[in-house]
Order: sequence, then C-alpha cells, then structure tokens
Amino acid sequence: MAFPSAPSALWSVSLLTALFAAVVHSNIVYDDDPLQPVTSDETVSVGGTVTLTCRVAASDNSSLQWSNTAQQTLYFGEKRALRDNRIQLHRSTNTELSITIAEVQLSDEGEYTCSIFTMPVRTARATVTVLGVPGKPQILGFESAVPEGGKVTLTCTSTGSKPPARLRWYRGNQELEGRPNVVESVPDDPTYNVSSELTLEVSRSDDKALITCAVDHPSLAPGDKRSEQALRVLYSPDVEIMPESDLPREGEKFHLKCLGNGNPEPTSYIWEKKDGELPPLAKVDGAFLRFEVLNKSDNGVYLCHADNGIGSSQAEYTLLVQDPTAMSTSSGVDHAVIGGVVAVIVFILLCLLIVLGRYLIRHKGTYLTHEAKGSDDAPDADTAIINAEGGHSGAEDKKEYFI
Repeated sequence: MAFPSAPSALWSVSLLTALFAAVVHSNIVYDDDPLQPVTSDETVSVGGTVTLTCRVAASDNSSLQWSNTAQQTLYFGEKRALRDNRIQLHRSTNTELSITIAEVQLSDEGEYTCSIFTMPVRTARATVTVLGVPGKPQILGFESAVPEGGKVTLTCTSTGSKPPARLRWYRGNQELEGRPNVVESVPDDPTYNVSSELTLEVSRSDDKALITCAVDHPSLAPGDKRSEQALRVLYSPDVEIMPESDLPREGEKFHLKCLGNGNPEPTSYIWEKKDGELPPLAKVDGAFLRFEVLNKSDNGVYLCHADNGIGSSQAEYTLLVQDPTAMSTSSGVDHAVIGGVVAVIVFILLCLLIVLGRYLIRHKGTYLTHEAKGSDDAPDADTAIINAEGGHSGAEDKKEYFI
C-alpha cells in the first residue's frame, strides 16, 4: 500500500493509534482466523537485545504495527514511529513484522502489542520480562584469623538482582548449608539485595581452605559470578625432630633439628635430655641442638618443646652413637650389590675357561692321531714306531726316485 507524505503519515499513524485504542479492549477472539496476529513472550537480561516477532497466516495487504507498554507506536509496517535508536526494524513482510530492542533496561519490561488494521482491528500481546543481573557477591568476616576450635560467621551480599538471586556456599567443591537468604527490596527500584550468612567451627585442617559464595540466577550461567576467600586458622604446632643423618658416629659432628608446623610458626624452642642434663658439648641454637664431637655418653632420649603463642607441643628422639667404623644400612646394601655383581663376573669367567680348555684338548687329540697314521697295520709296537718314523723317509725316497 502507498503511504502519504511525512506530516500526513504521522497524522495517519495517530488516527490509527486512536482507532486501535478504541477497539483494543473489545476482547474479540478469532478462532482459526488467518488474519489473527501471533506473538510470543520474551525474557531478556538488562543490557541485552530482545526480538519481538508478529506473524499472520495470510495477508489482505493490511499493515502490522508494534506498540510499547505505554501504547506508543514503535513501527507501522516499515515506518519508524518512535524516535528511539535502540529500537530497529528486523524484518517486514506482508505476513510478518519483527523489531529488536537493544540495550534493554528494566523500564522496558511490560506488555507489547501487535496489531493489524483490518475491520475490526485484530491484536496480540507479548510480555517482555527483563532480568536484573545481580552484582558480584561480596564476602565479609575474614578480617582476622580464628583460633582452632573457634567459630567464624561469614556474610555474603549481592545487589541488583531481579528476580531475587539465590546465594550458595561452598568449601572446595562441597556445598555448605548457610542460613536462609535474606531478600530486601530496593526503594524506587524493581531490583533486590540478597544476603546470606554461614557459621563455621574451624579446625587446623580449615587453615587456607577456600570458602566460596556463588550467585544462582536465571540471567547467569553457573559459576559466572562468585567470590572466594581463604580461611586463616591459628593452631598450636605439630613437632618433629629430624636428625642430621641416620648414622651418628662417635667423634663426628652431629645436630638435631626441631620442626614445628603451626600457625603462626613457633618462636620458642626448648631442648632437654630425658633423665639428665644436656651434654657439655651439646649447644642449643634455636631449633637446632648441635653436638661438636659425639661421644657414647651422649646416648639418650632428647626432647624438643616448641611454642608459637597459641600452644606448645613436644617431640622426642633417641640418640644411639655408633662406632667410628660402623657402616650405614645403605652402605651394607651397596656392598651386597657389588658382591653379587663380582660373583656373576667370576662365574662367567669360569665358564669361558672350561669351554676354552675343552676346545684345546680336542685339537691336541687330532694332532696325535695324524702322527700315528700308518701304524694300524704293524704287528707290534716297535714296528708301529718304526713305520711312523719312517713314513717321512719313504716319502722322501719316493720323491727322489721320481726325480
């Protein structure tokens, strides 16, 4: 259809809008009407883009129109009626009118109307739901470290969600049970602030554990918005004594080291010998107990006490000084391996000697057999010897005869 000039077009649009307003409340329902427009509800997050589509099954060359929640005409066919650059024409045919609304705001939520100006006017409605995207959660309650066995209460807060978001707590991948979410509406704003509390009784295994607060909301993919903090737990040290070597030998230097694993690290170490005093040549150097020269009189049980201000723990070590010639277990193992290798080599050499001896004996028998050639027919031993010795002469005589 042809459209009039710009002023006339605006006048016509206003007239059509008025006509639409007069009949929009007539609530006429047309079953199986090919001219009845069809739309669908849409959901979009703040800042996103939504597409509104209106279709009819058949066309009588009447134009389709989209109107906003305030019944202002947005598009009449291909003609823009409202000056809002966020709203653009997506597709316009005889049977379809689609528009897009970009950078959607919360105020864009509501019921939009598609109309076809037949007699009577036919309409369809599409509800646009705008989701308020929640902000990144904030966790409070980590201001100071907590002593082992104490309790800590953490608070997680997220703002700007619509509908209200749900907050979830995690320790690693394990979900924790917090108090029910508290939802507060924002004055003069359709969004909500949500908060949740989590109370934990902590142990030393919770030190440096990551506690996560995650937001669950239809506008977000799982894990899109979360915050995490590491717990700090104060606990008394676990103590262990480490010797310089596994073979303390008489006459050598030697030391013991006291290892205290606690939070904070131990600051005080006390060394003592069970059932006696420390040897005169044993010197305390903080976490170390140093022996300048070991003596068998140093044998005994030594104790280390470590204190970090939270608590104190102790460990003990039994010192047994060995002779200067003592070999470590690892050295004995090395010698056993070397002895085994030597035994294998000797066995291989013996086998080679046996094989070589048999070879030599076999070739020597063959030589003696050649020396005795021709003696098989001799009547006695003397004749056999003479024949064996004379065989060469006969050969020489025979050679001279032919010459």
